[in-house]
Amino acid sequence: MGQVRTLHGDIDSRQLGVTYSHDHIYCIPPYWRDRRQDDLLLDDVEASGRELADFVAAGGRTFYDATCPDYGRDVSVVAGLAQRHQVQVIATAGFNKGFLWQSQRPGHQETFADWISRCSIDELSEEIVQEVRQGIEGTGYRAGVVKCGTGYNTISPLERKTMEAIVRAQQQTGAPMHSHTEMGTMSLEQAAIFKSLGLDMSRLCFAHLDRNPDPWLHHQVANTGAWILFDGMTRIKYHPEHLRTEAILALCRKGYADKIIIGNDFARKSMSAHYGLGGLGLKFILTDWRPRFLDEARAAGMDGETLLQKFFIDNPARYFSFA
Repeated sequence: MGQVRTLHGDIDSRQLGVTYSHDHIYCIPPYWRDRRQDDLLLDDVEASGRELADFVAAGGRTFYDATCPDYGRDVSVVAGLAQRHQVQVIATAGFNKGFLWQSQRPGHQETFADWISRCSIDELSEEIVQEVRQGIEGTGYRAGVVKCGTGYNTISPLERKTMEAIVRAQQQTGAPMHSHTEMGTMSLEQAAIFKSLGLDMSRLCFAHLDRNPDPWLHHQVANTGAWILFDGMTRIKYHPEHLRTEAILALCRKGYADKIIIGNDFARKSMSAHYGLGGLGLKFILTDWRPRFLDEARAAGMDGETLLQKFFIDNPARYFSFA
């Protein structure tokens, strides 16, 4: 075990408790704001706070907020929510994905794409390192994860540039690394690039792979040594819930239960129980998905309680620890 960097200081990883390993709680993405996509704006502090209160009441303790600057991060608001509701929040530094970069950087006269194009890889990396070591956007709140991502079935030149910048930042700081895969695509292609850059793949987590519930692909990704994040619970519009559980159990049968972590990717008003649209809420994984998984694991002849202990407590404690 080791040290985990939260917004309110470094803690021993054994203090994490039940952890959601990919979510958002308060963010106003410029790209979606400019297009008046209100569902994608988590902009009500009180409603977001009530979601965190539900999470705590359901047994949650720690929350990885994967919100980057290009997705409308407001670290001071999130830190205030964390303190008020006694949640340990891990923040991120880095980038999301290319199409979001058409928007203007807050407080600057350029878009994210202009900034990424203008800066060298070293300059981008140094900014990320500073957010991990010194603080985010002039605050004393430090990031505990570094992040990059790619688009649907493609890796743009700017995304490739940010991938290299994030690898350099990870290697300098020892922080865990999170990678967005759009609809679960390009994970193996990303892995090849990361390996060529000398990344220790055990520090890397691939998000959204359950949106591409392909057991062969998941096995290949697990073989790289990276972590696999299942974070699409409730999104029946993509595929029935049982396919996710089958994919999780398939990995467990192959010996990869120690490389799986779980999150909501909670990012819409319509997912919320408190934004007025009657959604399932941040608590859903613990209150509803968890007992269902226990039933399905039991039916498959597996010990669901032991697996959930790994997914929510043991594995996050290892993944989020600094090297």
